[in-house]
Amino acid sequence: MFKGISTVVLLVISNAFMTLAWYGHIAFKSKLERFGMLAIVLLSWGIALFEYCFQVPANRIGSAQFGGPFSIWELKVIQEVVSLSVFTLFALVFMKSDTLRWNHLAGFLCLILAVYFIFRK
Repeated sequence: MFKGISTVVLLVISNAFMTLAWYGHIAFKSKLERFGMLAIVLLSWGIALFEYCFQVPANRIGSAQFGGPFSIWELKVIQEVVSLSVFTLFALVFMKSDTLRWNHLAGFLCLILAVYFIFRK
């Protein structure tokens, strides 16, 4: 159980860095607009380094091949659900121009169904 929880916590942290690296320059445009594309790419790479520092251990700890509780398929679906959840929170807090709509919720429901089918034995 500890490995499963550790995996999910590390994936949440990893995805927080990933979301910041991928979308932070959009959310914080007013603070970063004076920088050119190369500077933004390098900044994103720097942030993404931290993503990998959490993502790789999460996958090793959680992988059944290393004694964890999850198959590689389950790890991938968990990562996608965590990624979408972290992104949704980020978008609701920092991206005031976009709103959460019914079709987004319908897509989340499809992802929950994917989790059900992937974890079904």
